[in-house]
Amino acid sequence: MNRTIMTVDDSTSMRQMVRATLQSAGYGVVEASDGQEALEYARQNSVDLVISDVNMPRMDGITLVGELRTLPTYRLTPVLLLTTESSQEKKQEGKRAGATGWIVKPFNPAQLLATLRKLL
Repeated sequence: MNRTIMTVDDSTSMRQMVRATLQSAGYGVVEASDGQEALEYARQNSVDLVISDVNMPRMDGITLVGELRTLPTYRLTPVLLLTTESSQEKKQEGKRAGATGWIVKPFNPAQLLATLRKLL
């Protein structure tokens, strides 16, 4: 079964890099340009995992995680935050919101795929 992953980032080039990495490993990819767009999609559809940036317009990634956790379909869905933020305070904020993990940009494609294999 082909797993579908939603990538959420306001940077088109970052979404393209993540998409290329995921598709090369056989994953289906859905993209959103910010947390609001991702949440609107999530209310109507389900995915197997979400990878989100933290700093985005309209709705940031930590708020998105909290909102996803209120949706029955996304209570247990793994959500990774892929961001340039690396402070312990931000990581704790993400964890409190319900994030499954935290990866600092620039990301290592092999590390990202290994993490996904563990979570899926």
